[in-house]
Amino acid sequence: MSVLPILGGPPVSRVFHGERVLTGDELAAEARHAARLLPRGSRIALTGDDALARLCWFLGADLAGSAALLVEPSWADRERRAVLADARPDASVEVRRLAGSARPVEPVGDESTPFYLPTTSGSSGRPRVLIRSRGSWLRSFALLDLGLRADDRVLVPGPLTSSLFLFGALHALHAGAEVQLLDRWSAAEAARACRTATVVHLVPAMLSALLSAVERDPALRAACRLRTVVCAGSRVDPALAERLASLLPGCALVEYYGSAEQSLVAVRTGGALRPVVEVRIDDTGTLWARSDLGVDGHLVDGRVVPPEERDGWTTVGDRGVLHPDGTLEVLGRPASAIDSGAKIVGAEEVEAALRGVDGVLDVLVSATPHPRFGALVTALVEALPGEPPALAALRARAREALEPGKRPHRWLVTERLPRTASGKPARALVAEHLREGTLDAVEMS
Repeated sequence: MSVLPILGGPPVSRVFHGERVLTGDELAAEARHAARLLPRGSRIALTGDDALARLCWFLGADLAGSAALLVEPSWADRERRAVLADARPDASVEVRRLAGSARPVEPVGDESTPFYLPTTSGSSGRPRVLIRSRGSWLRSFALLDLGLRADDRVLVPGPLTSSLFLFGALHALHAGAEVQLLDRWSAAEAARACRTATVVHLVPAMLSALLSAVERDPALRAACRLRTVVCAGSRVDPALAERLASLLPGCALVEYYGSAEQSLVAVRTGGALRPVVEVRIDDTGTLWARSDLGVDGHLVDGRVVPPEERDGWTTVGDRGVLHPDGTLEVLGRPASAIDSGAKIVGAEEVEAALRGVDGVLDVLVSATPHPRFGALVTALVEALPGEPPALAALRARAREALEPGKRPHRWLVTERLPRTASGKPARALVAEHLREGTLDAVEMS
C-alpha cells in the first residue's frame, strides 16, 4: 500500500461519497494515478466540484510533491482571475474520477515541501493565496486530539475548497477513521448522514441548522449516531451549546480556534478555550500566536511573500483576552465592529444574543448607512421559508441581552444568508449589498 505523505502513511480507512465507497487501497491507487498525470514539484490548480475526485487528485498532487490550489466554483470571475494571477499554477486540471493504478509512485519531497495553496475565506474581502508545507498540517493534526477510532466515521459536510473541511477530512484519514463527504452543505443531507456518522466538522451556523433539521424529524433524532461535534470558524455561543446538549445528550462539543494563516491556535474540549501554541495579547488587545504550524507566506504574481511577523509572532487581527488561568477568550476582529451613533457595536456579540430565538437558523449583523447616525445596526435573520421568527421575540431578546446602543434598529429576514465556501456568513458581501440597497431580504414588521 502506498504512503501518502500528508497522511503520514498509507490510508487504511474507507471514504464514502454518495453511493461510491473507496477502501484505503483504492484511495491510494487513485492518488497514484493522479500523481502520474501531474508535473512533479509544481503548482496545480484543481477545478470541479466532485468531492471524492477532488480528494483523490489533491492526494495525488501531494504524492507528486506539488502544491494544490482547490478552485472554488462560487468565486466571481474577478476573484477567480485574481487568485490564479497570484497563484500562477503550472497546470490547471478539471478533476475527474480515475481508475486505480497498481504501479508504485515514489513520494516526492519532505515535511518542508509545499503541498497546499489555501485561500483566505473572502468573508472580509478578496481571497488571498497562501502557501503551506506538509509539516505544518502534520503537526497540527497531532494537536487536535479527537480520540478518533477505526470504527468512527467523520462527516465532512462542506466543500473541500474550504481549508476547514479539507483539514477535517485529512485529519480523519491521518487518524485512521472513515470519512463521509458531501459535495456542498445541506442541513437535510447532513442530518441524514448523521445516521451513520459519529463525528462531524462544521461551523456554528451549520450546527444550528443541523440541529433544526434533527429537531423537526423524530426519526432522524432517534437514529443520530453523533458522539462528537467539532466546531471552528467562529465562537459557539452558550445558547447553541446548551441546545446541542439538550437535543443530543452525551454528544461532546469540541471547538478550536485558528486561521488559514496560523493553523491551530487553541482548543476547547469542555470548559474554556486553551492555547495549544504560544499566545500573547498586546496593548491594543490584539491576539498574537507563535508556532511552527503557520503558512510559509502568501503568493503575489507567483512570488512567495514571507509572512508578516515580529520575532516569530503573527496575527490575523483578532482581539482576545488571555486570562490569568491560561484560558483564552477570542473577541473577533475590529472589521466586524459597527460605528452607530458614536457607539461601537461588536457584531458577534449581537449575533450570539439573537441566535437562540425560536425560528432563527442563523443571523448576521451588519450596518446600513445612515446620514445622521453613520450606520444603523442591522440584523439579517436566516429562517425557513414561510416560517420567520416573531419580530417581537427578537426585540425582546435584544432588550434582555443587549444594552440599548447595541440593539438592532433594522430587521431583515432571508431564506439564505450569503456565505463563504466554509459556510461562514459573507460579511463583506452583505455590507456591500446594504450600502447599495441590493440585498435579497425582506423587512420584518
